[in-house]
Amino acid sequence: MIFLDLLMIIFVLMGCLLISNIISHYIPSIPTALIQVALGVIVALLFSNVTLELKTEWFLLLFVAPLLYNDGRNFPRDQLWNMRMPILGNAIVLVLITTLAGGYFIHWLIPAIPLAAAFALAAILSPTDPVAVNGIAKRIQIPEKILNVVRGESLINDASGLVAFNYAVAAVVTGYFSIKEALIDFSYTFLVGALIGLVVGIILTQIRFSLRRAGIRDVVFHTLLQLLTPFLVYLAAEDLFHASGVIAVVVAGITQALVKDKTETVLAEEQLLTENTWSIVLFILNGIVFLLLGLNIPSTVEASIENESINNWKLIGYAVAIGTAILVIRFIWSHIGAIYEYKKGRDEEKPTLKTSLLSSLTGVRGAVTMAGILSLPFFTKNGELFPERSLLLFLASAVILFTLLVATVFLPLLIDTEETKEEKADSLSFNEAKQKILMASIKQIHREINDKNRTAAYQLIGEYQQLFRQAQLDGNAAKTGNPGYQSEIMKIRLKALSIEEQYIQELHKGNHLDEDMYIGFQTAFIERKRAIHQNMRKGVLYILYRVVHEWRITRKKYRLDKEQFISYIKMRQDVRRNTYQQALIYLKEQAAISHKPDLYYIVSFEYERALNQLKKPVTMDTNKQEEIKDELRSVITETERAEVHHMYEMGEINREQERELRRFINYIESVNLYEQVE
Repeated sequence: MIFLDLLMIIFVLMGCLLISNIISHYIPSIPTALIQVALGVIVALLFSNVTLELKTEWFLLLFVAPLLYNDGRNFPRDQLWNMRMPILGNAIVLVLITTLAGGYFIHWLIPAIPLAAAFALAAILSPTDPVAVNGIAKRIQIPEKILNVVRGESLINDASGLVAFNYAVAAVVTGYFSIKEALIDFSYTFLVGALIGLVVGIILTQIRFSLRRAGIRDVVFHTLLQLLTPFLVYLAAEDLFHASGVIAVVVAGITQALVKDKTETVLAEEQLLTENTWSIVLFILNGIVFLLLGLNIPSTVEASIENESINNWKLIGYAVAIGTAILVIRFIWSHIGAIYEYKKGRDEEKPTLKTSLLSSLTGVRGAVTMAGILSLPFFTKNGELFPERSLLLFLASAVILFTLLVATVFLPLLIDTEETKEEKADSLSFNEAKQKILMASIKQIHREINDKNRTAAYQLIGEYQQLFRQAQLDGNAAKTGNPGYQSEIMKIRLKALSIEEQYIQELHKGNHLDEDMYIGFQTAFIERKRAIHQNMRKGVLYILYRVVHEWRITRKKYRLDKEQFISYIKMRQDVRRNTYQQALIYLKEQAAISHKPDLYYIVSFEYERALNQLKKPVTMDTNKQEEIKDELRSVITETERAEVHHMYEMGEINREQERELRRFINYIESVNLYEQVE
């Protein structure tokens, strides 16, 4: 029964993760983390028996270890080296200041919380969460320098915050605290943990190389071994040497990053599979932590409300006061640090209160804070209940929500939209750049068309048009309130359809079209308009129209003899071909004079593909078709890469976008190659 209950909870959480991603797609203005917290609360309210509690060691092992290992694995050494001082200052000194100042403030504000427990709460509130910030950064242009500092400091402050938290919790549990012993233990756990991470990381790397030399090159096996690495490193540091498993996995991640830099070209297939697998694992881990936050909010609120010694409104006031104090500490530190860097000549930009405020608001708390606070033990060493555990859980959860909400509401207000527009006037968004390379691909296929590859080429154009439309939808979803290209293309399709109608009307007026065929075309035009408006080419109405249309043709087949029927079908195809030609002439004329020719090219390619289908060329062997498509793909892959390089050289995209677009191209190429191997 316990196993079945756990299995059902896992299924519920996975379902919530999928739902959160769907909601985030339609409401990008709300960070995914907030959506996941809300879903967790809803699940907790709907299913009171859904609870998931893990011991401290298990929570740190299952959630914190892989998250921090990945942070270390993706450590942006080149980009952030110049900002090493502010990063280290935020990650170590600011954590220490937040722990001490925040701890004294919490104890002063709520005397019922012992000083050691207050230090523990302040320590676990000190690490920042770049995942939550990235969710906000998707819709507003947070300065890159501030984002880089947040991402860089999160690599180390997760570790330093958790080490400080664990020591403060140990002081509460044992009732014993010594500054001298604390410094010695802190240094031991930090240094030995780093050494263990380095040694075990190197050993595991050598094992992987040895296995490859022995002929064991299965990429799935090596990917699984890399996924197991953070767990092995954490267990080795914690259980064998009683050092910091947190520091160990960070250092092991950095070691893996250094190795990857030298081997990623040789082990490209393994790297591709590993990165894709890690993206899934990280999405699940980060999402579950925020769902657990939501799941625990009702119980912590209930437990805190039942405490008659504290007024309910006071609880909310305490959470707001603590959250504000944490952000104020970060604001003061950021401003003093910025002034110091400016006076030392390390930063050319003069510090402003606005920049420091932006830096403080990006200090959103998230997954690591929740992972740590949920690991609080229930009892102390002498068997007593951990002091104010439910209150600490409530305050940590509330502060996470407070920082998320404050950042969501106030960060967009602080960003200068006019300045952002000027900065991005000549630059493209990722989806716009993707559309541009897909359009270049379609044009290149069009240039390569000849009598031998015509059918395969138009099939390939259809595939790329589908990718183009998906990029349009993604781009429109990222721009709230902006209809984007889709509505413009709809207008062009409708105008091209009106050109077809005019041609049919002229034929009918000149008595070149019989009444039945004229009615058939008019019915088709009505249904095509409806399909364009409602985007229902594959919907019920369009299918119904096709059934009725084919029935009419069949009825005419039985009314006429065979020769007459074939002649009728040929005449109908000729008329359709001519209507398409008229629409194509219009589209090409408009493309020549329009400032957005790509939109007309998209629709004209659709017509050309339809014309090719009407020509009904001789059937080719399927394998031969695929060979031709593969040849075309190799040509357009080079075109795509050249287009990306051109956009980067012209300053239309930044370095990160350039890498993302190359990954997109490599992904399409790898899928095609994988299908061939299969």
